[in-house]
Amino acid sequence: MLEGWLDFHRATLALKCAGLTDRQLRERAVPPSELSLLGLVRHMAEVERSWFRNRLTDEKAAPLYFSEADPDGDFHTGEDDTWEEAYASWQAEIAYAREVAAAHTLDQPGTGERQRSTGEPFGLRWIYAHLIEEYARHNGHADLLRECLDGTTGD
Repeated sequence: MLEGWLDFHRATLALKCAGLTDRQLRERAVPPSELSLLGLVRHMAEVERSWFRNRLTDEKAAPLYFSEADPDGDFHTGEDDTWEEAYASWQAEIAYAREVAAAHTLDQPGTGERQRSTGEPFGLRWIYAHLIEEYARHNGHADLLRECLDGTTGD
């Protein structure tokens, strides 16, 4: 069930971006917010990467889009940033997440970064629940962005 809900939210974000140009995907359509659909996809690539590579496993993967100098770099898209690149990165992180998740049980402790508050490792169940929440929140943002771009609403 957790995998199913996570996949539903992944597919929903892709649907919100479908059929738009790179320019539309980069547009910050709900001022004063800096959010764009392309930025959301890049952010979710970072989220997938961080939770599955750095918390469930101990890969210590470097960020794709942000840095110390620009901690919100995933959201800061420029003219050269494309759907093709962002989508490929996002899908690669999802594929990795599925692969590593298949090798873990829901309650098996992760081997990477631990919870700051308790020092406990993150398990797959915790990570699934967190990513479902993260996608659900950002899919709400995506709903508003898409509606402002071309009037499209719904799942």
